[in-house]
Amino acid sequence: MHRSMNQREERGWAGFVFLLCLPLACGGASKPADQVPGPAESRGGRASDAVEVPGVSLVTPGGAGGAASETASGSASRRQRTLTRAKAGAAVTPAPPTEGLVPYGLARGAESELDKRLLGADRAYADGRYQDAVKGYRAAAKMAPGDPAPIVGVVRASLAGSDVPTDYAARPKSWRAKAWLKELARALQLDKNYGPAWLETGRLQLILGLPNEALVALAISAKRLPGDAEAASALGVALLATGDSAGALVNFERAASLEPDNAERLSNLGTAYMMRGRVNPAIAAYERAVALTPDDSRAHGDLGTAFLGANRPDRAMPHLLRAVALSPKRATYRSNLGYAHQQSGQLEKAIAVYREALRLDPKLGSAWLNLGTALARQKKYADAEKAFLRAKKIDPTDPRVIANLKDLEELRRPTP
Repeated sequence: MHRSMNQREERGWAGFVFLLCLPLACGGASKPADQVPGPAESRGGRASDAVEVPGVSLVTPGGAGGAASETASGSASRRQRTLTRAKAGAAVTPAPPTEGLVPYGLARGAESELDKRLLGADRAYADGRYQDAVKGYRAAAKMAPGDPAPIVGVVRASLAGSDVPTDYAARPKSWRAKAWLKELARALQLDKNYGPAWLETGRLQLILGLPNEALVALAISAKRLPGDAEAASALGVALLATGDSAGALVNFERAASLEPDNAERLSNLGTAYMMRGRVNPAIAAYERAVALTPDDSRAHGDLGTAFLGANRPDRAMPHLLRAVALSPKRATYRSNLGYAHQQSGQLEKAIAVYREALRLDPKLGSAWLNLGTALARQKKYADAEKAFLRAKKIDPTDPRVIANLKDLEELRRPTP
């Protein structure tokens, strides 16, 4: 289940205006989009329009919102990790996982009552029965209080079953997120090398708006889980949040190579390419995502937006229309559709669609900017100024607003 949250515009990378959304759950629902300026389109050549470009997400295939951990298909080194158990009073090496274990679960494939309990909780988690999963993990924790796996399971299932938003900086003061971090710290005291605990720690730090701390935790998790697509993807998100789009791209490429048929991995990869100005590879990645999830509004919105970046409104239009049809209440899709009309020279249609988008979300600054440029092209300068001023009220620091207003002033100046 994917849960998209309120959007927040933030100044971003490589000259872009970036709206960073980091949902930590999987599923087919659409995500808030990143906002980057589109091609400049003004008579002065300085005021730019804005296109809503897709965001990135942390995804757990087979689960909803929980962290990926060592899987049944993991490498031999991951299978042989050492875990401290209070009952034994010493380190033990669990048996390698066996076939039939839940992907991204915490069970290890051992023939023990503890592992059976973990496996049952893993299956409940994968089925979206989060309360049952929490009960199962807690029962496992009572059986082996010195084992970090049940602690991680309780945290990930509790987060997935809660109403805590999982976007970047969505809950900077969340007492539950902070309490879960303390539990994960306890798990790491039991085994400082336990990758899933580091991965969940990084996720929660992102929710709390602590990107630098998350980067440290997620770098460790990626090292401890070298064959884990989610660990690579999560690290990519943290790198993007701290301004390293090049490093993010490397990790998104790795995640996509590990899970080439995962549409969410491909969407993240496409967005990283867009952030680096590599539109054609982005289109290729998004096309694969659309092929895998033809009824996903986000996939169509992503691809349509990439075609806008390539100045191909003819190719963008069908996908943006499909995105709007699938998610009619998403203002960003309508705004991008309006921009496709504007790129095609259909100003009246563009203006009408921008207004539809703004009725859905009056605080969508990019739609106000694009509405203003379209009105200016119709020489409706007073109305264009009002649109630009609305965008300025939303974000007074946006350089595009300043450029548009200055260009508008030049356009209104009498010809000598």
